[in-house]
Amino acid sequence: MHDPSSPTLAVTQGATLLRGLRVEACGNQLPSLPVGADRDFDTILAAWRLRHRRGGGRDPFGDIVPEAVEAEALDQALTGTLPAAAGLVQGAIEDVAHNLVKIIRACLVRPEWQGTQRLVVGGGFRVARIAELALARAGVLLRAEALGSAVAAIRHDPAETGLLGAARLLPMRLLEGSDAVLTADLGRRSFRAGIVLPRLGVAPDLAAATVWRMRRWVHAAEAPDLNGALRGLARLLSDLAFMAEAAGLTLAPGIAIGLPAPVAPDGSLGEGAETLPGDWSDPSFRIGPTIEALLPKGAADVVLHHAAVTYGLSEAPFHRDIARWGVLRIGTDPGHARFTNLPLRR
Repeated sequence: MHDPSSPTLAVTQGATLLRGLRVEACGNQLPSLPVGADRDFDTILAAWRLRHRRGGGRDPFGDIVPEAVEAEALDQALTGTLPAAAGLVQGAIEDVAHNLVKIIRACLVRPEWQGTQRLVVGGGFRVARIAELALARAGVLLRAEALGSAVAAIRHDPAETGLLGAARLLPMRLLEGSDAVLTADLGRRSFRAGIVLPRLGVAPDLAAATVWRMRRWVHAAEAPDLNGALRGLARLLSDLAFMAEAAGLTLAPGIAIGLPAPVAPDGSLGEGAETLPGDWSDPSFRIGPTIEALLPKGAADVVLHHAAVTYGLSEAPFHRDIARWGVLRIGTDPGHARFTNLPLRR
């Protein structure tokens, strides 16, 4: 870990102003959405399979519902010779596209989302081709409604996206003096932690950042209390820190974490914290000092933000061509964030 004598981060938790960006809004779900509009592709396909079977059809994906269909079988459905399989997948894609349009429409009518030029969508898909088709169809529907916003896909692996984006929460001066950053992406079913290599020598804007190592803990299978959840997170971070040390990597003196709740400047958590294992919604609870105390060697300071923001930050280098853009994270940990680009300063 970092030298405990090094200076603190001196950053604001849940900051509105980040390097080259202003966070206009972030949250988990919009209150105006129809029930089920944020369901992921697997859930929607399972519903189509059930309807097909109840109507007397034979399920081409097997006898177990709602078990997720293997990615290879989904690919074959799009290119193979089984009309029923193709029809089920295409029906699910159409539903996903219409649901995305509902979500986007609900975003765009909000004052803080006015003038959004592009929406980047990620999560909820295991097959890239299906994501491409669903987003393309959503784009066609949006243009037909003249809503004025383009749709793009998150470019990174969904498992790594939040980790990559979280690294951008640290000030550039800390990234420049380090080889790697310890980050985490906390969800209601699992925690991920990773070591991100900023690779500033390749791209100073972190466009070439990569996840060197990643660990995942599916806490939903264990249902830990608050203390157990925090100890589990500390174990993930400690294991990765020791891996970095063994490889000779110098970690930045900060741990960047995204979680499904707004973060106040004092580190307290807003709506959504109750979904984390053990309920993190107590107004007096502060995850930062708690995690710091659980980690060895004085450990690094912790900087926090909403997971939708860290998810979107992974895309920040690739949308400098427009002024206003947003991100939608669908699936088991849904969220949304809206950004305005600002001049880049060190």
